[in-house]
Amino acid sequence: MVKICCIGAGYVGGPTMAVIALKCPKIEVVVVDIFEPRIIAWNSDQLPIYEPGLDDVVKQCRGKNLFFSKDVEKHVAEADIVFVSVNTPTKTQGLGAGKAADLTYWESAARMIADVSKSDKIVVEKSTVPVKTAEAIEKILTHNSKGINFQILSNPEFLAEGTAIQDLFKPDRVLIGGRETPEGQKAIQALKDVYAHWVPAERIICTNLWSAELSKLAANAFLAQRISSVNAMSALCEATGADVSQVSHAIGKDTRIGPKFLNASVGFGGSCFQKDILNLVYICECNGLAEVANYWKQVVQVNEYQKTRFVNRVVSSMFNTVSGKKIAILGFAFKKDTGDTRETPAIGVCQGLLSDKAILSIYDPQVPQEQIQRDLSMHKSELDKPPHLRPVSPIAIEQVTCVRDAYEATKGAHGICVLTEWDEFKTLDYQKIYNDMQKPAFVFDGRNVMDVDKLRQIGFIVYSIGKPLDAWLKDMPAVA
Repeated sequence: MVKICCIGAGYVGGPTMAVIALKCPKIEVVVVDIFEPRIIAWNSDQLPIYEPGLDDVVKQCRGKNLFFSKDVEKHVAEADIVFVSVNTPTKTQGLGAGKAADLTYWESAARMIADVSKSDKIVVEKSTVPVKTAEAIEKILTHNSKGINFQILSNPEFLAEGTAIQDLFKPDRVLIGGRETPEGQKAIQALKDVYAHWVPAERIICTNLWSAELSKLAANAFLAQRISSVNAMSALCEATGADVSQVSHAIGKDTRIGPKFLNASVGFGGSCFQKDILNLVYICECNGLAEVANYWKQVVQVNEYQKTRFVNRVVSSMFNTVSGKKIAILGFAFKKDTGDTRETPAIGVCQGLLSDKAILSIYDPQVPQEQIQRDLSMHKSELDKPPHLRPVSPIAIEQVTCVRDAYEATKGAHGICVLTEWDEFKTLDYQKIYNDMQKPAFVFDGRNVMDVDKLRQIGFIVYSIGKPLDAWLKDMPAVA
């Protein structure tokens, strides 16, 4: 029996290994993590992450050929293939601070693998890493190998949170990069054989190491660039009376462009886009490609601008101040069908409103109160640390209340900000909500999911990103 071990039980490691275990019943899969509460959660009925379909997959395999353990060294030593799926946050200090990836946890994992291994292993990069990381990892393993042979593969994940299980069941492609040597090609084939249990051969792409590493950064950069492009257009649409949804639909019909990732919003979030683009910027700068670096830097800057623009619109529309006013925040996760808040635009919007002394009432169906308080009170450098290295509990912010449903959040509010496109927000009783709000009652739709005409008929003043402005907003400045 082939034995697989994955270091890191997070959003990538947990679901990926669960699906491998389901599709490969003759392979033993163990997911290890030094953070004990996370392992306990994976072994319970309340998994540590929310992902549609994940519960069913885990329950089918757990205890049979899928195991979760904190005994990292034991299972790494026994494994034939070791996936490394640890955090690679952006460096906060030192060379490359603010752009370069921090590979501290990756290096630590590599040294541990070298220390405990007693047999040859294939080590698979599953985390998103800078191009040429494999070379550094190879050097660490080789210099500490004690005669054991290691082959490094790059197997980046292309999952979208909220659809991760379906993405794993039917991937667009599986990318495997390795050395162009007989040993490297043999390692590629071994991993290819695992995925071949359920992925058609034509969807498994094999490349050299550097192409695989760079393809992940490039894919995220291209996707984020599309979002920033349409968001830049949304500002122009508001200024001219165009409708960004109509513009997106028109250009999306061009087969060279296509319709995906052309929805205007308050901004992109998630663990990858900003981090990977900044990493790409740093790599370009290190290679003397200043113009290329500046191009990609602008994608991130437009994303920040969109959040700032949204906050300005909220404040300016409400008589140039939200001080002491209750604002309902509907949605805090970076997208629907996940509880993940990493880089969610809701953080920037909420902090912008709090700086103007707004009182926030926040509702999200999957994000717990402690996480919201943590995101709003802690510095990003603290949030990027593994859970066991973060402060025990966040400092509660007096101006922030987290509530159990949308009706409680909106009761007595002056305005509503829709920041996540949860389906339930489309079917709320907005007449009831309007009746219980202060007047004039505002809705600021940061995801373009509301029925704007219906809301205006009820009596709301509505701002929807990139849509023609109603009379009230036309008379108000766009910037507070």
